Amino acid sequence: METRKIALVTGATRGIGLETVRQLAEAGVHTLLAGRDLATATAKAESLRSEGLPVEAIQLDVNDADSIAVAVERVQDRHGRLDILINNAGVLIDDPALGASGQSLQTWRSTFDTNLFAVVETTLAFLPLLRVAPAGRIVNVSSILASLSLHTQPGSPIYGFIVPAYNASKSAVNAWTVQLAHELRHGPIKVNTVHPGYVRTDMNKGEGEIDVAEGARSSVGMALLGTDGPTGSFTYLGEVLPW
Repeated sequence: METRKIALVTGATRGIGLETVRQLAEAGVHTLLAGRDLATATAKAESLRSEGLPVEAIQLDVNDADSIAVAVERVQDRHGRLDILINNAGVLIDDPALGASGQSLQTWRSTFDTNLFAVVETTLAFLPLLRVAPAGRIVNVSSILASLSLHTQPGSPIYGFIVPAYNASKSAVNAWTVQLAHELRHGPIKVNTVHPGYVRTDMNKGEGEIDVAEGARSSVGMALLGTDGPTGSFTYLGEVLPW
């Protein structure tokens, strides 16, 4: 059996996901770079492999049940287990000018389909392989914008930052994380959610305060968490955030 840890990162062909793959591979983890388009994922993986990093491309569209099933079968056949699952894929399609009541129902549905339901479906599909691992780790990439406490606190960093479908979907991801962590609390699998920071990415249209290298650190830290680490937490670089 392969002794090196096996990780899979969704939405990994660019931005924080790609950098998360790099940092995990640099830590010695055999990392599956997952993307909707296999050609793109393969090109990114080959670039990292040319640097001597243990990276493997895998096709995975988190909005496609068949794609998820094929990816699970591939990981099962090639590796027999999964040590780390990082649910990184996500979308932000709100129009901030429209407020909470002005977003179309399709915006709400599309946002929740990718940011919540795809996370649940992908996690459930890979959970049997995570159970095989000695100490599975599930990391859900959330956002400080998920914090209901900070949204209702005048003067907080996010008070009045209204991208409502995105914000609510990430609050739901946090709730899912808490529920799954509670279910698995007596076993070796840890489930946590992280805020990557305000990262300069395509999703932010180049805005942000930190680069992707810094933005990936929270995910990587929770992915490599020791046995004494938390489960069911919401953190940024190890600092606990308010729900």
